[in-house]
Amino acid sequence: MKFIDLFAGIGGFRAGFERAGFTCVFSSEIDLNCQEVYYKNYAELPFGDIKNLNPNQLDHFEVLVAGFPCQPFSICGKKQGFEDVRGTLFFEICRIIQAKQPPVIILENVKHLIHHDQGRTLKIILSNLENLGYYVRYQLLNARHFGLPQNRERLFIIASKLKPFDFSKLKYTSTPKLRDFLDKEGDFEILDKSEYTLIDSPRKQDSELIFVGYRNKGIWKTGVRPNTEHLSRVHRQPNRIYSIDGVHPTLPSQETSGRFFIYIPEHNLVRKLTIQECYRIMGFPDNFKKANSLAECYKQIGNSVCIPLVEAIAKEVLKQKLFSEDNFYESPRKAQEHIQLVLFN
Repeated sequence: MKFIDLFAGIGGFRAGFERAGFTCVFSSEIDLNCQEVYYKNYAELPFGDIKNLNPNQLDHFEVLVAGFPCQPFSICGKKQGFEDVRGTLFFEICRIIQAKQPPVIILENVKHLIHHDQGRTLKIILSNLENLGYYVRYQLLNARHFGLPQNRERLFIIASKLKPFDFSKLKYTSTPKLRDFLDKEGDFEILDKSEYTLIDSPRKQDSELIFVGYRNKGIWKTGVRPNTEHLSRVHRQPNRIYSIDGVHPTLPSQETSGRFFIYIPEHNLVRKLTIQECYRIMGFPDNFKKANSLAECYKQIGNSVCIPLVEAIAKEVLKQKLFSEDNFYESPRKAQEHIQLVLFN
């Protein structure tokens, strides 16, 4: 089964689908730094600007996957949606779909896309896919339900020609603890006790996060009411500290300095999560070749997808048999060759 990898980033989608037995026949990624990392790991240099792609030159494929740009819809950004030029790239996906009519399309984006512009943005996306002749289903999926210690919710949209995809058949796993994904030894960046404050009686949240304290950083002065200064520190994500007996919050792409600090109870210390650990809690193998710039590494991993989650989707796509026999033939000539081979045998 063949797939194409659009807005490929550093290849999270590709890794998940290849683990499920699929073969990638095309990739596209405009970011030069991501292209370099993609080439290091897959020996393939992705096509650049998708707007310059002629869909008719693509080989036959069964599945189109795309983690299309999330910045126009993200709660961390300006939330301009289709007013942002990156938001219009969804219609480039539609252009390819219209030309190639793949049996299955899998799209990924941020959770906030559901609520953007009071739901109108998502409605436009869904209606465009339906008008192209697809059954369309979508659901929020969390990485912590697929074997990773990260509370990371992402929206997955699956469009299929033959029949609707059934999200209820995805198999969830128990959530592992962050401590099981950490290095035992290393040159760790440890915070001095004067640099952070632990809270009394921390408890595990429904998300399985255990918020235990915050770093004693400077705060926004404007608009802060008296006696609420600590709330400013607590509510700023990079300053929060979580216990390794829970999960880690979402790794954001905007945090290029990697200010993710974790609390280790048995040693009563707070240290920074290493870049290797960041990749690990996204499901990337330890031998994955990274960018040379540390800031670029943090940006790229925050923009990527969780590999085990994608792999679970890929396997379920196969199990649900979303492909007819005709999908396996690249052309009438190929089908005729197949029939002749069967008759000959």
